[in-house]
Amino acid sequence: MDPLQGIERRSEPPPDVPGVGEVTARIKECVEGRFADVWVAGEVTNVVRAASGHVYLAIKDAAAVLRGIVWRGALPLLAIEPEDGLEVICHGRVEVYPPRGTYQLSIDRMHAVGTGALEAKLRRLQATLEAEGLFAPQRKRPLPPFPRRIAVVTSPAGAALHDFLQTLRGRWPAAEVIVVPSRVQGAGAAAEVAAAIARAGRLAPPVDVIALVRGGGSLEDLWAFNEEPLVRAVAMSPIPIVAGVGHEIDVTLADLAADVRALTPTDAAVRISPDRHQLLATVGTLDQRLHAGLLRRAASAREWLERLANARMLVDPSWILRDRRTIVDTHEARLKRLVAGGIERARERLAAAAGRLDAVSPLAILARGYSVTWSEADGVRAARPLVSAEGLAAGTRLVTQLATGRIHSRVVRVDPPDGETVGAAAGNVQGDRQRGGSDDEP
Repeated sequence: MDPLQGIERRSEPPPDVPGVGEVTARIKECVEGRFADVWVAGEVTNVVRAASGHVYLAIKDAAAVLRGIVWRGALPLLAIEPEDGLEVICHGRVEVYPPRGTYQLSIDRMHAVGTGALEAKLRRLQATLEAEGLFAPQRKRPLPPFPRRIAVVTSPAGAALHDFLQTLRGRWPAAEVIVVPSRVQGAGAAAEVAAAIARAGRLAPPVDVIALVRGGGSLEDLWAFNEEPLVRAVAMSPIPIVAGVGHEIDVTLADLAADVRALTPTDAAVRISPDRHQLLATVGTLDQRLHAGLLRRAASAREWLERLANARMLVDPSWILRDRRTIVDTHEARLKRLVAGGIERARERLAAAAGRLDAVSPLAILARGYSVTWSEADGVRAARPLVSAEGLAAGTRLVTQLATGRIHSRVVRVDPPDGETVGAAAGNVQGDRQRGGSDDEP
């Protein structure tokens, strides 16, 4: 079939030839009117995020490439964030861009084809973050036992917030709850949740714990909680985070990075808050134990006071004086015995010593007829008894100590030590005494 069939062929151009803009406008009207509701399946490639917030990309298959754009306002409508290599199904409308003479698919919805690619990407990211230690148990922080201020990061319109608040009010109504709103699904949700966590960490006065909650859904619905920026924001939060995302079987990377993983939003409220009924029961038990303990202490003190009041010391204080007097008398008698015995023993020791001293006394020797002679020049204090005539000269004055009295004499002659003239000398001494001569006579 001839594609030019029906078109008048002219050898000469008509007088009213349309311009490029007019032709493009006709094409635009024709294309956009016919392709206003289009579904396209293919692989995402050449993703570029502009500073304006728009995302430029291309959808390709083995036969062709279709350029596409996601306007900034349409990003929240996407189920997943566009990434190179992702197999998707897109919905939108074909638009013609006259300034360049091109056409593109304006995308307003995007879904992943199956979960294989998402799961593979999830495993790679999990391995990377786990190697960095973001999921290590050592990084987990304990939750406060009695939180006063709780920040909840979630969508205000979601059922997760309702379930969380209902459970929290039943268990711990004393806590103040601050809702930090954020989208929890779709393209760009991860960045919003990360920013909401940062805002919750900067609240003043500071909160005690942050609850990150969302209802259940498919892997695609929960994909925002598997994106790296959000996972890092959870791990680096200065406030402990409890993550209750999805149902019990749903495990996201944000759950692994949180300080505590809850199975559901309801379980997150349970893990954060103490049970007031259990606390009241515990307080009641403690009150009973305290009351019983005080009664026991009062009874014990009363018993002790009664024993003290009936004590002999208070009933008859004089017995203390009598008892002490008896003790003093006993000690006095014992002390007298000890003193008397000590004196007697001292007296005996003194008599024994006197006997020994008397036995060796020079006076006792003199009493037996002996005498001691010394030179008068030495004096009494420095006198040295004479044991030899050697050194004595005639005329030396002598003093002789007898048992009774002293004799003062003068040497007339000194004989050698042969004993021949000793008697004469002695006679001369005795003669001096008989004559009654003075010490000064020769």
